[in-house]
Amino acid sequence: MAAPPQPKELKLDPKYDDYDFPTTSSVAQSGHPGYTTKEQDAQVEQLRMMLEQDGYTKNLDTLTLLRFLRARKFNVDLSKKMFVECEKWRNNFGGGVDELVQTFDYPEKPQIFEYYPQYYHKTDKDGRPVYIESLGKININKMYEITSGDRMLQNLVCEYEKVGDPRLPAASRKAGCLLETCCTIMDLKGVGITSAPSVYGYLQQASGISQNYYPERLGKMYVINAPWGFSGVFSVVKKFLDPVTVNKIHVLGSNYKSELLAQVPKENLPKEFGGECECDGGCKLSDAGPWQDAQYTKPPKWQQKAEAGTEATDKDAIKDTPDASVSEGVPTTHGGAGKAEAVQASADAAKADAPAAA
Repeated sequence: MAAPPQPKELKLDPKYDDYDFPTTSSVAQSGHPGYTTKEQDAQVEQLRMMLEQDGYTKNLDTLTLLRFLRARKFNVDLSKKMFVECEKWRNNFGGGVDELVQTFDYPEKPQIFEYYPQYYHKTDKDGRPVYIESLGKININKMYEITSGDRMLQNLVCEYEKVGDPRLPAASRKAGCLLETCCTIMDLKGVGITSAPSVYGYLQQASGISQNYYPERLGKMYVINAPWGFSGVFSVVKKFLDPVTVNKIHVLGSNYKSELLAQVPKENLPKEFGGECECDGGCKLSDAGPWQDAQYTKPPKWQQKAEAGTEATDKDAIKDTPDASVSEGVPTTHGGAGKAEAVQASADAAKADAPAAA
């Protein structure tokens, strides 16, 4: 049996890399931080240089560029295309993602969660944040009486931003190694032929945001309470997914608890899924995890930048100097992959089973 590769120190760029958490990946595989080859290091530098030449100055840190490169098999041109499209989206979505994450408020969350719980809750055995979605009670018409599809997507994006900071950095500090992915639990209990089509459009949008703009964030996905026939339909659907993504997805029926508990400690798993956790006020709204522990969490970088910007604005106002501000020249700009496809497969499975049920 071959010995696992030995980690090396991540090659940092002093202009862009300012990390206050471990930078050696928990995944001892080529292309991951601490396990890159000289060629891959050169590709990071090449991608950064190409983007700088095009006027980009944001999100050029090494960890971010490595995620885009891994998502495109280290093809620099394809990685650049993906990055550019992402930056254009970031500048346009919700008036700008950097601004949105600082200002977005979602007071209707408890009401929406009555129909569609989607939340981060503690960590799995590898230290990764656990993301949970329950799709069985979704009623799009009722949800749209409470909020809009745009606000639901904006909330999703803000949660993705908070995964990048502060959730994953806090989890990495606690684990003592770099964690870049989440463990997703997608509960299909109650999803059938009547409910799936109405939610497929929204989930397709949500899945597209995850795959296109937040690459390499899915660690594992457990699809639980999958209806009869789901596995057969999904075997067809997965042909259209990236093989790396397919290998991360575990389709389980109603007897999922032993396999799920092998990945998520019972004290971290909500009781409704076979665990022992019962957070005060409910697990769904607790946002419990290392990112709530002062020992591991720090103010996210986006919050620090916002506070620094406010400070600078205040100083400029006091000075009353119109030319004191300098604009930054930037081109216009969870889990996850396979989500919409999984729900569609569930609907197809339900259709296949409909005659027998009748």
